[in-house]
Amino acid sequence: MTRRVLWGVVAGAVLFLGVVLVSLAWVPGVLFPPLTDADLSAIPAAETRIRLRQEQSQLQNGVRSTLLQLTAGLLVVAGAGATWRQVHVNREGQLTERFTRAVDQIGSDNQDVRIGGLYALERIARNSPADRDTIQFMLGAFVRNHSPWPAGSPDGPAHPTEEVDEQLPWMRVRAPDIQVAMGVLGRRPASWNQPVVFLSRVDLRSVALRDSRLGGAQLRYSNLARAVLAGIHLEHADLTSADLRRSYLERAHLAEANLGRAHLRGANLRHADLSGADLRGADVRGADLTDARLDRTVLAGARADASTVWPDGFDRERRQARGITEDAG
Repeated sequence: MTRRVLWGVVAGAVLFLGVVLVSLAWVPGVLFPPLTDADLSAIPAAETRIRLRQEQSQLQNGVRSTLLQLTAGLLVVAGAGATWRQVHVNREGQLTERFTRAVDQIGSDNQDVRIGGLYALERIARNSPADRDTIQFMLGAFVRNHSPWPAGSPDGPAHPTEEVDEQLPWMRVRAPDIQVAMGVLGRRPASWNQPVVFLSRVDLRSVALRDSRLGGAQLRYSNLARAVLAGIHLEHADLTSADLRRSYLERAHLAEANLGRAHLRGANLRHADLSGADLRGADVRGADLTDARLDRTVLAGARADASTVWPDGFDRERRQARGITEDAG
């Protein structure tokens, strides 16, 4: 506590004490003025005059007692307020300390330490709504920096790759810190103003994100080949040119998602919801659904065009029966 604050507290306490003392001395006399000799002159009996003076004194003492009780109540309320304020300050200090430590941990060269820091950030986000957006941004940056897929850059990988690497270990084995970061992002608490998760051009091959919530996420040109995405929420997500070949998208929520030019060859989309999804490619190839499983896939309102590639046997008549809207061309 600074000297100025200390003097302010002392001055406030002295002022409050002065007000209390003045009130105790002045208010009872105002409410119940003392009886003068002139007021009592008409009462002949001495005992009656004494009794009246005593009752007057009792009334004034009652006022003083009430004022003291009120003062005590105010002090209790003020003390509770000060205690709450101190608890809040202490909590903010603890959160700041935990946040700083977690940031240091995710920047460590030790993978186990990074994983601990990621879980610490998840816990802070649950306890502190004010820090959730910042933590989401940090987690997105962590994934982009530690698992990039620079498709389109001069030295970047071919996108999509010639074949899906079936021998590539699952993400939880080859990069467990990325798996944890994505899991934390997928479990983040929902809010009415959910910010966008930016995960474009990242390597998420063989990641497991069952039932994760990533609605509205930006995943343009990202590699999710052979990923386990059953039940994932990707409503309104931008998956333009994303590599989703051989991915497991059963029961996935992809309503209104942008899947233009997405690579979905061999993807399992059974029972998935693609209502209103954009599968068009305009002047280039549209979504490639070659060999994709579309059993009981919801396609009502999905938009396609002549560049969209469908599985064998999924002719125009079947597409119309499933409610797909196709641009002329």
